[in-house]
Amino acid sequence: MAEARVSDLGVATVTALSVGGMDNNAYLVEDRATGRLLLVDAAAEPGRLLDLLGGRPLGSVVTTHRHADHWGALAEVVQATGATTLTGAPDAAGIPVPTDRPLDDGDRVQVGDLSLGVVRLTGHTPGGIALTLTDAAGTVSVFTGDSLFPGGVGRTRSPEDFTRLLDDVTTRLFDLLGDDTVVLPGHGAATTLGAERPHLAEWRARGW
Repeated sequence: MAEARVSDLGVATVTALSVGGMDNNAYLVEDRATGRLLLVDAAAEPGRLLDLLGGRPLGSVVTTHRHADHWGALAEVVQATGATTLTGAPDAAGIPVPTDRPLDDGDRVQVGDLSLGVVRLTGHTPGGIALTLTDAAGTVSVFTGDSLFPGGVGRTRSPEDFTRLLDDVTTRLFDLLGDDTVVLPGHGAATTLGAERPHLAEWRARGW
């Protein structure tokens, strides 16, 4: 069983935990100033996710997209904590736990004194979202769900979906954020936009 991985961002602490049979990453974001908590993707193994809280109250859970491996523990976590649920508006109907706040591109998610940006990334699912968090030094971390990984964008079901996803990832992440931006994907290891940027043309040529 993989251990939790903790990153100190100054203004926030981000704890990543790999859960479930598909090794999904669940991320617990703590605002250092207030202690308020946000969970990104209650993917699986609710007991381990609740243990990660250590008895602390959980304010909200953001689900990055509607695929079942990203919300498998959502009902149990919400029942145990009373946390508010958030997800991209077009994906809300595909998640069996009611969404308290549907999100769209440009929205903000508040966690104590932290304000995370919402970025719509359409293609892997209709309502996939990413969250951006800026640390004390000005470096951005982006929680990308299954829309961006080391080595390419997420799986799509048609050439049109692939083009839309790559276009969104290009214009809404790569064109706006610096090379030091840390990518925290829904599965696997972190990367940076700088490490992936040279391969954008290769990904487009490779296609879906």
